[in-house]
Amino acid sequence: MAASYHLQKHGAGRTWFFRLGMLALALVATYLVFEYGRISAGYDVVDERNERAAFEEHIHALDDEIAELKQEIAVLETHREIDREAYKEVEGSLISLQAKIQEQRDAIAFYRGIVSPADGKPGLRVQNLKLTRGAEEREFNLRLVLVQAMKHDRKVSGNVTLSVEGSEGGEAKTYALTELLPADAESAWPFSFRYFQDFDRRLVLPDGFTPERIRVEVRSRTRSISSIEESYAWAMSQG
Repeated sequence: MAASYHLQKHGAGRTWFFRLGMLALALVATYLVFEYGRISAGYDVVDERNERAAFEEHIHALDDEIAELKQEIAVLETHREIDREAYKEVEGSLISLQAKIQEQRDAIAFYRGIVSPADGKPGLRVQNLKLTRGAEEREFNLRLVLVQAMKHDRKVSGNVTLSVEGSEGGEAKTYALTELLPADAESAWPFSFRYFQDFDRRLVLPDGFTPERIRVEVRSRTRSISSIEESYAWAMSQG
């Protein structure tokens, strides 16, 4: 009786070990199929890690340069107090260095927006939209920067559509991009990038039209990457 119980217990143990072994094999097979699919789609883990590391290294280098520039500013401020005769020269250097620090900070913010945005959400987004006045009275220059945040294992492609909302003759009026471009301009606005892409477009507003908002729609044709739509107040940027 004891021998029979021992055999049953031993058999049950072997059955559990067999089941665990089969489960482990199934998990390994599933992972290998998943990795094969990613490699077949052109995804390279090593390249992705190297690219992300390069971005992080660039951010650290910019941080170090900001620290060095701050030290230079501290030295120049000391010299300004000591040598009043060189005040104008030091002041000019301070302004130049402060402008360079701001430029480096903007660069850090830009790269961090690609690698690790503040909201932690991956995907397509408008990083910047900037309006400046053109050469003619009703002419404006529009600069648009698109980025793909966090995930960069594939390119995102699609096209941009834009419209300007405002008023004309006391009534609401909306003009599409094709109605605002110069006669010789290309109306199509395609994009294709892995990390970011920037654009410069020239707009000419009709006489009597007062712009109020810009609506930008970024339509993705890449599977699993969603399209986005943003609205911005019509406001001029400096420079």
